Amino acid sequence: MDIRLLLVSHASTAAMRAGRFPADDPLDERGLAEATAARERLSIARDATAFVSPALCARETASALGLAATVASELADIDYGQWHGRRLADLAVEAPQDLAAWTRDPDAAAHGGESFSQLVKRIGQWLDAPGDAPNDAHSVVGVTHAPVIRAAIVHALGASSAVFPRIEIAPLSVVELRRSQRGWTWWPAR
Repeated sequence: MDIRLLLVSHASTAAMRAGRFPADDPLDERGLAEATAARERLSIARDATAFVSPALCARETASALGLAATVASELADIDYGQWHGRRLADLAVEAPQDLAAWTRDPDAAAHGGESFSQLVKRIGQWLDAPGDAPNDAHSVVGVTHAPVIRAAIVHALGASSAVFPRIEIAPLSVVELRRSQRGWTWWPAR
């Protein structure tokens, strides 16, 4: 079955604007307003099967977009380990080598969390699992996090995980992946 998968990055949070790693933060007033406004501009089929990360900001984004989404643990943000809730600027002073390695090396996980390569494997298994979501429907939406969307792109293209720092995903960005007999492809989102 051919599948059209729209991956939507959650709306911005106060933690994002403060340069902190997430710690299951809610959307603030600004993020909620942005998500509500995006509902009209995003071309999400009303009959699409919707999935969402377990994170509060993703669930609130899905709700603001009018989606009745099922929580999919595979769409959870990358595990930041000991860095959950920490400011990036503080880590740049306290652990500059660890932070530099994590932002450049897809296999680095000095913070005790998940490496980007591990995330690519996790999302790739979800994308490719026969008989499981997103493979049970023709049109699928997933509300998730920028790193997860980067990982899905890397997996779809069969690219090296080393390209991850070159992919930028802004809040409320939409990435379209399609699966056909030839596998996953990346399409311009409309």
